[in-house]
Amino acid sequence: MKKRLNTLLLAGILSVSIAAAPVYGASTQKKITDAQNTKQEQQKQLNDTQNRLNSLEAKKGNLESYIRELDKQFTELGQNLQEIQDKSEKAQQDLEDLQNELVKAEEKEAKQYSSMKLRIQYMYENSNQSYITMFLESRSFSEFLSQAENMSQLTKYDRKMLEEYKKTTAEIKEKENSIKEQQKELEVLKAESLAKQDEISAVMKTTHAQIATYESEISAQENNVQSLMSKIESQQNTINNLIKQQKDEEAAQALAQQQNNSQSSQNSTPPAQETQKPSQEVQKPVVKPEEDQSQETQKPSENTQPDNSQNNSSKGKYLGKFRLTAYCPCASCCGVETGITASGTTASQGRTVAMYGVPFGTKLLINGNVYTVEDRGTPYGHVDIFFNSHSAALQFGSQWADVYQVN
Repeated sequence: MKKRLNTLLLAGILSVSIAAAPVYGASTQKKITDAQNTKQEQQKQLNDTQNRLNSLEAKKGNLESYIRELDKQFTELGQNLQEIQDKSEKAQQDLEDLQNELVKAEEKEAKQYSSMKLRIQYMYENSNQSYITMFLESRSFSEFLSQAENMSQLTKYDRKMLEEYKKTTAEIKEKENSIKEQQKELEVLKAESLAKQDEISAVMKTTHAQIATYESEISAQENNVQSLMSKIESQQNTINNLIKQQKDEEAAQALAQQQNNSQSSQNSTPPAQETQKPSQEVQKPVVKPEEDQSQETQKPSENTQPDNSQNNSSKGKYLGKFRLTAYCPCASCCGVETGITASGTTASQGRTVAMYGVPFGTKLLINGNVYTVEDRGTPYGHVDIFFNSHSAALQFGSQWADVYQVN
């Protein structure tokens, strides 16, 4: 009777725990939903921040390209300014040379003009006597004519040279004026180049300041990104823990239900036997050994379900029914092709699985195979199984299976 009372008490406790389990499950599910909503909001903030960061980096990149273009223009202006300076110096040298030539030409012109003036004055004052003297001193008339022609040619030569010197002087002055005009133009170009350099320098200074502002904003946004990523990772850990808690609650509920069903099936026969005992004691029939043996053999057959608590102890701790997917070391699955897991090991088919919520090195029994958690990427309750090839991972697809922790 005491045994029956204990059995009924145990059944009552199990029934209460089973009835309360959905309440805990609903509460945990609400926490998971709230955590997922929070993570989604943080992810949205992260996406917005990343978009702002990308926009700032694009603007910074445009300004840096603009700076490079301005720097190129500034360099070209510097080269042009140097060319203008060289031309200006050459023009100044040419002008000095022309001025020296002009001085020499003017001196020569003055000397030639003075000599010619003296000859003309002498000829004018002594023209009659000169011709008479030449006539008398000439040995022949032809010699006289020749001397007279020479005097005429000398006079023409003096005039011609005077004209040439005047022409040369005019050309020198014209070149001098041209060089002076060229110098004025070069000075204008030089002033314009310097003004352009000052303008570009001011723009470059402003642009550098804007770039510095963008760099400051980019740094702030990068800090925001890091902060949000940390929050998202923390929130994911919270979700993993809540999912693990939910799976543990479901596993405990399933175990309690199985134990309750097993206990109910075991307690279904004894009351009938106990009600039969008084009548047997009153009538005291003779029970044959064969009948006792038949009753003992019928007790195990009354409970046809396996004892899952014993199965759990032999297989390990039951974690729940988890979703199974597959991945491989390709860039499509992992983003990189190193084959190195988050724990630092080299992934191996038949050993490596990925899942958050449990420490690295945790052994999981899945469909009769023991795997080791060596990677991350999926939340608790979702096991990603490693395969060597992408085709094998695709062929595996998505499945559901009971998962046990064996260590």
